[in-house]
Amino acid sequence: MDERLLIEAAQRDTSRFADLYEANVDRVYAFVSRRVRNRQEAQDLTSEVFHRALANLQRFEWRGAPFAAWLYRMAANAVADHYLEKAREGNLPAEEISDDAMIDADRRAALTQCVDRLPKDQRHVIVMRFVEQRTIREIAEDLGKTEGAIKQLQWRAMQNLRAQMHA
Repeated sequence: MDERLLIEAAQRDTSRFADLYEANVDRVYAFVSRRVRNRQEAQDLTSEVFHRALANLQRFEWRGAPFAAWLYRMAANAVADHYLEKAREGNLPAEEISDDAMIDADRRAALTQCVDRLPKDQRHVIVMRFVEQRTIREIAEDLGKTEGAIKQLQWRAMQNLRAQMHA
């Protein structure tokens, strides 16, 4: 079923959110578990992401980007909040989060904002290519464009992102 239709159905009837959960839980868990070392914490944070998503589903606005991109942003925020809370409690060993990890988190947040500012067609290609990890051929088939057109859109998007990140 088309993702947009699943979202609209879940916005009308929250019991339909289960379909969105099933379609995305494995990727969100993988995203979170790469950022926290403890399996239980990864499971808890993944659960928190989906609770936040359900609570805010009515505010979700379809813009052509995959629903997973919205979930990843929530997951990144949940992980950051998790580490901030551990740091406040004094439960964060010094080696747990390095300066490099903080710089990387800041760069990822800035990149997400830059991707959000891309033209719709470029943003869509970047999300499909790098978030969903789809091939050029798969993207071309989905969008009804040639592989050359998709490569061109990807190249333009990358140029835009480079310019934004270095500005």
